[in-house]
Amino acid sequence: MSHSVRTHLQLEIDDYDAKIRCWIPGYEIMIRTAAEAVAEISPDLVIDIGSGTGALAEAILERDSVGTVQLLDIDPEMLERGASRVARFGARARPALKSYDDAFESCDAFSASLSLHHIPTLGGKTALFRRAFEALRPGGVLVNGDINMPADPDEARPLYSLWAAHQMENGIPEEQAWAHFDVWAGEDTYLPLEDELAALRAVGFDAARVWNEGPVGVVVARKPSPL
Repeated sequence: MSHSVRTHLQLEIDDYDAKIRCWIPGYEIMIRTAAEAVAEISPDLVIDIGSGTGALAEAILERDSVGTVQLLDIDPEMLERGASRVARFGARARPALKSYDDAFESCDAFSASLSLHHIPTLGGKTALFRRAFEALRPGGVLVNGDINMPADPDEARPLYSLWAAHQMENGIPEEQAWAHFDVWAGEDTYLPLEDELAALRAVGFDAARVWNEGPVGVVVARKPSPL
């Protein structure tokens, strides 16, 4: 698969970190919550899926209990930016230009931030969950900060309204805020939370959402340890 953030979001890579805070409710809390959930298990190796500008990888590496983080991204521009952001961590940061469709190495944790919604179907996402489960060592976690929406449009509408309101509070005109959803729908799919949790549990994870602000949330999925 291929993906270009510049094309999809219609912005310069230099603008991403500022814009994402204007677009996504609770973005900084999401990053902090996800990083804390990863660090909690003191992982030797974390694979950050779709690492982008490296915001989540950086937050994870700032925790002393974490060993190495592999920044995995298929967009060369974003990976370069992410690698620069975490260069101060030396060998603990490992940029990797590859797709999350490629084979995963054995690890203790997977992390993701606003990247897995680029998988368009529940079947595709379930397949990734299964491969992550198989790559994780016992007791490992998959931590995903992302957006979920109910399948029922009437249930989804209040969440989209909250999301649009956040953009408007950050200076984005109402018409443009709502137009963003149509533009982003070209590559983004926001599946119902209950469907994703069921998919995670079906492949063997213990999974729950641990934080949310409107449609944005953090899901922690744990691979059980042997008794």
